[in-house]
Amino acid sequence: MRLPHFLRNVILTALLALAALLLWSALQHPESTLEIRATRAGVSSPDGFYVWHHLDANGIPFKSITPQGNGLIIRFDSSAQSDAAREVLNRTLPQGYIIAQQEEDNAALSLLSRLRHDRHRLG
Repeated sequence: MRLPHFLRNVILTALLALAALLLWSALQHPESTLEIRATRAGVSSPDGFYVWHHLDANGIPFKSITPQGNGLIIRFDSSAQSDAAREVLNRTLPQGYIIAQQEEDNAALSLLSRLRHDRHRLG
């Protein structure tokens, strides 16, 4: 059984609108987050003031530095700021810390993030 031409167009238009809404939603929230945590037991989390000092000295703006569990969460306005901060902190923090991009809870951002990282798999 074939769908009438009108119904096919309505379904296609609805799917395109949904995809556009998902993309728009993801682009409206460009906030980026880094997480710093110790690589092994016995190493304490880095001092927030120490991190603040090095980011400020390198002219990298950030929204907040918050302790969470055994680490720190640093929020930025953009991924460019986050990338610059990661470079600075990799140079300045002593050995024993992991600096990682924290995954967002937003499903749209998660999907876009996976597509960006798996770009080589797309055909």
